[in-house]
Amino acid sequence: MNVEELTTAAEWREAYAVMRELRTHLALEDYLALLEPMRREGYRLLALRDDHGAIVALAGIIILTNFYDGRHVYVYDLVTRSDVRSQGYGATLLRQVEALARRAGCGKVVLSSGVQRVDAHRFYEQRMGYTRASYVFRKTLSEPPTQE
Repeated sequence: MNVEELTTAAEWREAYAVMRELRTHLALEDYLALLEPMRREGYRLLALRDDHGAIVALAGIIILTNFYDGRHVYVYDLVTRSDVRSQGYGATLLRQVEALARRAGCGKVVLSSGVQRVDAHRFYEQRMGYTRASYVFRKTLSEPPTQE
């Protein structure tokens, strides 16, 4: 198994089926369109491949700095293909993200997980040693008013 950064449109297309298991609302066209500006902002898409070369897990990450976490890796996306879950792929990939964070001089790995993802929370807390630190609040903004 090896972890690699996906950097080409062909690799992103290959990864889409796995990413879609986490981001079910994303059509292929939207996924590809969003990847470009995300990458310009520092987003990196990492893939764990099995011994046959198939993508079994993905991590979408960025290195950020802020007042409360200092320099850290933020994990936007972490998903293991549903047919191979509970085989250690997610743990392997997340450990690689942690190693990357250390090499980059980061003091933390931070992620947010939807409230409905109870199994994922158990994985982060019990298997990987993460602590639940906050709630994330979100407000969808309406379209800005038109000027007349």
